[in-house]
Amino acid sequence: MINKYYTSMLSEKDIIFEIFQYSQEKAKIVGAENIYDFSLGNPSVPAPPSVNDTIIKNVRELDALSLHGYSPGMGIPEARASIAESLNQKYGCHYQPENIFMAIGAAGALAHAFRAVNNPGDEVLTFAPCFSEYKPYTAGASLKLSIVPADIDSFQINFEAFEQMLTPSVTSVIINSPNNPSGIVYSTETIKRLADILTAKSEEFGHPIYLISDEPYRDIVFTGTDSPYIANYYKNTLTCYSFSKSLSLPGERIGYLAVNPECEGAENIIAVCPQISRTIGQNGPASLMQRTIIDVCGDTADLSVYEENKKILYDALLSYGYSCVEPGGTFYMFPRSLEPDSYAFCEKAKEKNLMLVPGDIFGCPGHFRIAYCVPTERIQKALTVFKELAEEYIK
Repeated sequence: MINKYYTSMLSEKDIIFEIFQYSQEKAKIVGAENIYDFSLGNPSVPAPPSVNDTIIKNVRELDALSLHGYSPGMGIPEARASIAESLNQKYGCHYQPENIFMAIGAAGALAHAFRAVNNPGDEVLTFAPCFSEYKPYTAGASLKLSIVPADIDSFQINFEAFEQMLTPSVTSVIINSPNNPSGIVYSTETIKRLADILTAKSEEFGHPIYLISDEPYRDIVFTGTDSPYIANYYKNTLTCYSFSKSLSLPGERIGYLAVNPECEGAENIIAVCPQISRTIGQNGPASLMQRTIIDVCGDTADLSVYEENKKILYDALLSYGYSCVEPGGTFYMFPRSLEPDSYAFCEKAKEKNLMLVPGDIFGCPGHFRIAYCVPTERIQKALTVFKELAEEYIK
């Protein structure tokens, strides 16, 4: 018999994918140039030349078994060492290679982190607005996910609600900064306060509360934004990272889990990860990409276009009457919808071939997400449509 749990998921719409599919079909009718698709967070800039150069160099110089064979369960040692060294140089940390686990993107790192420091039935908290896939990720690990309501005026942490929800049943907290969907970066003040609360409550409850920090957008931070490295403020931090956004390599599925060396049980957290891999069928990223990362883990693509796009779009939306907390990073923006029902608002936008994502799927009704990882000229052309949409609401 087909698995009932996964069959039940078929009735749960993947809103983002549906919008993307709709835009592709509509483009066949009206022309792609007349579709303004801001639904999908797919990097729009090419990988830096160093990536292809390194791949070509490795293909020419390394033997085929090293390039295409199985890697060790925790990852290729040189890749783990290179990542640890890069983090230490950039953020003043003290990682060792044994604190790094190579993973299939940030999603793979999260899958291992959730299972390494939680047990089935444990409660996990995260903060709205949040990545919509945390729900199936945590459900797959048999965890209970509770979402702390948003502070919609700043999208920093709503500490009053958080402290009410932080009970002894909570074993870990997920944060995502820079944030998808809001583009907000948690400030040093926010992270310090969060660390203080988690430290005090861990002592009160008699067990550690782990902080699982989901950081695929860490390198997309805009000028002047306060962007602390979170593991430097709370020792029980597991950092989940992907090279999908920083190097524009989403299709290569390469990332890592970094465990703070001072984290309680640090050596065992990494040690159990290969055992977790056995149970979820994720047995490490491609050896070719791990060997590529050895040389390029400190590089980034030219990410400046995202800040340029943000400025153009943010300034224009405010002038049209939209309300939005200014993003400090990523390539997302999360304005308030111009009617309470964000689904209805996004449907009205769709009638104008403007593809937006309703905020409800991120735990924050009354908002909508714009993924502005598109060519700048598409942003500029879409401004007229955003203005026309606003004029239908603001008389």
